[in-house]
Amino acid sequence: MGKVLVLYYSGSGNTGKVADFVAEGAAEVPATKVTVKSVSEVSAADVLWCDGIALGAPTHMGSIPWQMKRFWDVEMQPHWGKIDGKIGCAFATQGGWGGGAELNCQALMTVMMIYGFLVFGVTDYVAQQFTLHYGTTIAGEPRSEREMDSPRRLGRRLSEWVATYVEGRREEHPLVNGRTRFPWSLD
Repeated sequence: MGKVLVLYYSGSGNTGKVADFVAEGAAEVPATKVTVKSVSEVSAADVLWCDGIALGAPTHMGSIPWQMKRFWDVEMQPHWGKIDGKIGCAFATQGGWGGGAELNCQALMTVMMIYGFLVFGVTDYVAQQFTLHYGTTIAGEPRSEREMDSPRRLGRRLSEWVATYVEGRREEHPLVNGRTRFPWSLD
């Protein structure tokens, strides 16, 4: 059974809502155990437990808020080298479009890469001109269908990669299972 941790920090509650949608998507892949925890309740043991992690935070000055950074700098530092090779992805919220959420996703992925995580983006288009190449980015609270589908798609892809690469279930690979989609012409 693949184990996925959705770990987030949320100031206003918007990132917490996105985390729940990520977890919904992750749970769509059979035989996946999904746990959702805020950075205030997570422990290093939770990160050691998981096979894959979706890491999310609101954007603070185009980057990671200190609460999330502190967890990795302080709590996880003694576990350096013990989580190498796990699979990770990122999601971020922002006050408005153009608020730096993609930069935040890149910063979150950089933290994971420093710890040895294998990080990914998603090639799928969720809606016309709405991608999650760097991870899910949402302005404010997720309200539209595409804003709810984006984190679900990210979570599902995380579980697909865990099933494929950790458990050896090749049939869950997105190019094999036919779930990768481009609903509009990319021309």
